[in-house]
Amino acid sequence: MTTTTQPSVEPPIEVIQGDLSAYRQGNTGVDYVHRFESGKPGPHVLVNALTHGNEICGMVAVKQLLDAGVRPKIGTLTLSFAHVEAYNAFDPSKPYENRQIVHNLNRIWSDELLGGTEDSPELRRARALRPVVAAADHILDIHSTSQDVVPFWVYPDFARNADTALAIGLPSVHLVMPNGLGSGTPLIQHGLHAGADAPGAAMVAECGQHFMQKTADVAVEVTARFLAYFGVVERSGPAALLDAQRRFELLETRMVMTDHFAFTRPLIGFETFAKGELIATDGDAIEIRSPCDNCTVFMPTRAPIIGREAVYLTKPIS
Repeated sequence: MTTTTQPSVEPPIEVIQGDLSAYRQGNTGVDYVHRFESGKPGPHVLVNALTHGNEICGMVAVKQLLDAGVRPKIGTLTLSFAHVEAYNAFDPSKPYENRQIVHNLNRIWSDELLGGTEDSPELRRARALRPVVAAADHILDIHSTSQDVVPFWVYPDFARNADTALAIGLPSVHLVMPNGLGSGTPLIQHGLHAGADAPGAAMVAECGQHFMQKTADVAVEVTARFLAYFGVVERSGPAALLDAQRRFELLETRMVMTDHFAFTRPLIGFETFAKGELIATDGDAIEIRSPCDNCTVFMPTRAPIIGREAVYLTKPIS
């Protein structure tokens, strides 16, 4: 059997990092978090950016809202830059290495980790952000991907999330999690937001490849639609056209276990495999095979690191 490496041609860095120090002083007691209240009844919506330091499209969207002085017409709007410490570690010669410093900030939102004794920049930041996340009715957590693939939603399999994503229409692809992420607790499943009786929608928007302008454009548009859907802001002009929606169910999250992980062919995401087909090997003893026909892979790792996600295995939802 022959294994292969991942594609090595990288997209250009079209969106350049900017200094966020002017946004450090918010009004919540938490650095880089800004809250605006309308004084009228309505939902509390949180838009969160930079959960990962090199996923800069959300920074563009949140910064644009702050610079434009956008205020909610009803309810409350909170805007957050989550992991500015990782963001500030960006090196254009190594643009993938400032995703995190120690922990993945989007895997540590369990009560056990946040209430434990372990320490890291990410745990300190998550503990500071905990009341910010808990206060929100609806959460939009903006992310991006290492490969240039179509944007997609990621959300727990609750009707409130599906209804929101389908109504907004962008992205038109949905990754639905019936049993969680399988590799930790993400921000959108913290506290009350993990349960069937949560106050509202909590969703990730994966907007495209990290450093491309079109990804930042998607983040801006998704954010505008999310806020308009909940009535927090108004949007003028004709209603947006909605593409045909495609939904996928997360079946398995496979982790990198050895230094010898390799896919059987180059993958960037959305490739399909027949039931039993070999997708990857991880050392001599571990094979990753497709659990079903039409198994669709999401977010295959571009550079395997032990203990991090290797690939998400899904099936289409009819």
